[in-house]
Amino acid sequence: MAAPNKGRRSPAAQGRPGRALVLIVVVIAALVGGMFYSGTMTPRLGIDLAGGTSFTLEAQNMPGKPNAINETNMKTAADIMNQRVNGLGVSEAEVQTQGTNHIIVNIPKGTDAKQAREQIGTTAQLGFRTVLTAAAGAKTPTPGSSESPKAGSGEKEKGDSSASATPSGKSTPQGRAVGDGLKKDDTPTPSASKTPSAPPAQQQPQGAGIPAALQKKLAALDCSTKKGRADAAAQAARAKPSDQVVACEKDGSRKYALGPVKVEGTDVDDAKATFDQTNGQGWIVQMNFNSAGGKKFADVTGDIATKAPPQNQFAITLDGQVVSAPQVSSAIAGGNAQISGGFTQQSAEDLGNMLSYGALPLSFKIADETTVTAALGGEQLNAGLIAGAIGLALVVIYLVAYYRGLSLVALASLVVSAALTYTLMTLLGPAIGFALNLPAVCGAIVAIGITADSFIVYFERIRDEIREGRTLRPSVERAWPRARRTILVSDFVSFLAAAVLFIVTVGKVQGFAFTLGLTTLLDVVVVFFFTKPLMTLLARRKFFHSGHPWSGLDPTRLGAKPPLRRGRRTSAPIETKEA
Repeated sequence: MAAPNKGRRSPAAQGRPGRALVLIVVVIAALVGGMFYSGTMTPRLGIDLAGGTSFTLEAQNMPGKPNAINETNMKTAADIMNQRVNGLGVSEAEVQTQGTNHIIVNIPKGTDAKQAREQIGTTAQLGFRTVLTAAAGAKTPTPGSSESPKAGSGEKEKGDSSASATPSGKSTPQGRAVGDGLKKDDTPTPSASKTPSAPPAQQQPQGAGIPAALQKKLAALDCSTKKGRADAAAQAARAKPSDQVVACEKDGSRKYALGPVKVEGTDVDDAKATFDQTNGQGWIVQMNFNSAGGKKFADVTGDIATKAPPQNQFAITLDGQVVSAPQVSSAIAGGNAQISGGFTQQSAEDLGNMLSYGALPLSFKIADETTVTAALGGEQLNAGLIAGAIGLALVVIYLVAYYRGLSLVALASLVVSAALTYTLMTLLGPAIGFALNLPAVCGAIVAIGITADSFIVYFERIRDEIREGRTLRPSVERAWPRARRTILVSDFVSFLAAAVLFIVTVGKVQGFAFTLGLTTLLDVVVVFFFTKPLMTLLARRKFFHSGHPWSGLDPTRLGAKPPLRRGRRTSAPIETKEA
């Protein structure tokens, strides 16, 4: 019964090695094509290798909180900033506290410095205010001007002010999105364009009871200029939560008179962008409040839902600027809500990021911004590459001296592993912000040993089978199941260590862990889809099959004895009979 088992195992194990080799070649070609398509041909480097920008942020007490600058709040602020600038955690930005009231943020070259500055500069005073009235962003809007339609168009494209808020998991009925209502209200009719008093009547509900001083302040506000927006944001940021303020939308297309803060940013537990396929709303932002925030949000939405536009909106303000002003049609209870209405993926992710990480216990200002050179990192990289080249050369010499012809299989597998690693690291730069730093380079060098170890395990299993008197082709197939188990266990331990290291560390050490985990996974792919199929094909070649002295599989050099093989063949039926 032993012989039939071996006969069934061998064809199943061999499968179609040519297909696996073609598959790995197609994958590499697709990754290279992705590099050309994205226009990125080299990996994105970390700040220690390529330089970058360093920001020094100085903490400031918020109004009414004179003792907010303490170790706990500074650590919380640093953790939130780290999440904001690092995104998926592999972009290699460094965020650390310095002294009692400073945070240092290092951004690698290749990151959008302007966007990074906005991310770390707008870090406090997230709040939900009621909208008292709204107008076009210009200082003195005139009836019939192009500003009102322009503002309406801008809202529709951005998906912010033209969004609607609904309970999470419920759809917004078609035709009830705020964008439609705002655009109709804001766009003057032909008859209204000749009547100077028409726009105020449309932009401000009758009987709103808005103080005259606030209306005058809103009329004088010019959100169409950068200075006007900055001044308004500064004044609104300095105001108390109980104050009424005027504020600009981020792009300056609209301006608002806002009531007191009804829900603070610290009441937001989480917010994220997601694509709604069920109700066809496209990109939406889902918000989750804590228990206290959920109750306050239900109260405020229930209060404004019955009012006329624009007082049925609540404005989400961040550091004195309106980042979104969705409309509600009913009270939103349960602590969960979603904002929908014309979002793009980027605008939804930006808003979700601000809502998730915008509620800091402190306010900050950028005290210093400097450019970091990569001179020292470049020298260390050269030294590391030289060390890696020496190590690789020693590995190659060992493989050639010990395994001879089999070393060609190992070297070809190393080349394939290097190609997959390089292309993936290059593509992960623009995809998830991965940056290659010195520890990541060390992780890639360590991976050479992990990959070579997998080949050695398989080769030694094959040589053990030959020592027992088998020929090459059955030895290749019989050795694979045993080697496969050992390789998987070894790689699992390495990947588990990399995963734990990635989770419990930050900054540069994460780069090492990420690279080590990635190369460990690629080792499994290369061994299964390249090394094993290649050995199956080479076992059919005369050079290896005949046990050439330079093949590395010579039975004589391995100590295999032909009489042992003949003895096993003649004794097999006897063993079966006895069994």
